Amino acid sequence: MIPHPADVAALVVFLVAWLGYTQFVMRRHRRRPGLNTLMHARRQDWMREMSGREVRIVDTAIMSTLQNGTAFFASTSLIAIGGAATLLRSTDDAMRLFSDLPFAPPTSRGLWEAKAIGLLVIFGYAFFKFAWAYRLFNYAAILIGATPPATSPDAARRQRAAERAGRMNIVAGSHFVSGQRALFFSFAYLGWFLGPVVFVLTTALIIVVIYRRQFASDALDALQLDETER
Repeated sequence: MIPHPADVAALVVFLVAWLGYTQFVMRRHRRRPGLNTLMHARRQDWMREMSGREVRIVDTAIMSTLQNGTAFFASTSLIAIGGAATLLRSTDDAMRLFSDLPFAPPTSRGLWEAKAIGLLVIFGYAFFKFAWAYRLFNYAAILIGATPPATSPDAARRQRAAERAGRMNIVAGSHFVSGQRALFFSFAYLGWFLGPVVFVLTTALIIVVIYRRQFASDALDALQLDETER
């Protein structure tokens, strides 16, 4: 099965957009911090505040919330993997149903299966990112527990422990963001089932949406307002 050049070109655009946006965001954060970078700084602030508290019930509650949210997305990714596997296993039925749509482009069985496998890969990538983030949040919780109490006479040791916990929290958050980005791009990937042109358009739309959330959102305005007041 030889794919149509338009499908190959659309897939290349998708992959370049995903990888290129990831690199762009990393460089943009260095020049002009976006939502994720500012929140990473707040994670460090949180750990410093945590190290000065004798009772850390609020910190463990926040960690539990982060872990539960990550577990939810990991479970969602598993469900999505199951859905993509069902789509692959029921290729004939899916193609028959899809061919009845007035705007559906003609597609071969091999290309349909390739698209379904690609969707499986994306959801699998998202699952591993969320699963790893969940484990790292567990590590961060352990590091919080290992932070000396506020009454400890060794302030330097307590500060280093808080720094370690903050860094682990940041790494966990970064992997969580990567998993979410994969889910966002999976919506763009679904456009491929409607043809290469729609695939390119949905990819461009997702880029615009996630860019605005990082660098032009109300949440970012709230953090930047906080920066000006400090």
